[in-house]
Amino acid sequence: MDNILRDKIYTHAKQWILAAGEQIRNKINEPRIITTKSNPNDLVTEMDKQTEVFFISKIKEVFPGHLIIGEEGFGDQVDTLDGIVWIIDPIDGTMNFVHQKKNFAISIGIYHDGIGEIGLIYDVMADELYQAKRSEGAYKNKQPLVQLKSNLKFEEALLGMNHYFLCENSFVQETSMQQLVRAVRGSRTYGSAALEFAYVAEGIIDAYLSMRLAPWDIAAGIILVNEVGGVTTNLYGEDLNRLKINSILACNPMIQEQLHHFIEKGRK
Repeated sequence: MDNILRDKIYTHAKQWILAAGEQIRNKINEPRIITTKSNPNDLVTEMDKQTEVFFISKIKEVFPGHLIIGEEGFGDQVDTLDGIVWIIDPIDGTMNFVHQKKNFAISIGIYHDGIGEIGLIYDVMADELYQAKRSEGAYKNKQPLVQLKSNLKFEEALLGMNHYFLCENSFVQETSMQQLVRAVRGSRTYGSAALEFAYVAEGIIDAYLSMRLAPWDIAAGIILVNEVGGVTTNLYGEDLNRLKINSILACNPMIQEQLHHFIEKGRK
């Protein structure tokens, strides 16, 4: 993708994500229509659907040849990342949106022939936009994000991870993950994959671990983390399939080996 086209796409994407966020803020206290999808904890609201439709209408109007993958299913049937593909999560952290009315984000990753070109993660209620263009660095609003610490010590690391890792699960022995939590400085759970990727990119957490994330959960975050020198693989250090469900380890590379030690020790 040449720089002129990328800048054009970026300008529109940034304008649309800010507009969508403003719409959500304006309606945050309205009564919600809440349904469930795969399980009782997998929530979707009318605002998720309206926001995705908003993006699709804008993209198809300006870039009719682009393809769209959206969490709520209003996009295209996509089985390859050939061409230009927008991967959108209209509200990442819907449970937080419903229960807390904060700590959720809009996430947009834009790929060209499988390469992540643009990543945008918008913390709607905080009005904080994390943004990155490939090889041009990452920003939080207008403030550049610095490269991740090159002298990070494992025992000083702060991890973002779901507490299910500490319970019996199908990925790793919970005892190994309990040992991991004891070995680092602390762990946090934020309830939004997109925000946890953004926090890794910002350096306010040093790793993010998750068992099962969809393409729209990770598309933008991978680009942000790459731009500050971070790495993203599955839990076992393998490459991701960006069109499938993946386990995830996004981290400062200084602690990647130690994290893999605990994961492999408990691997099922």
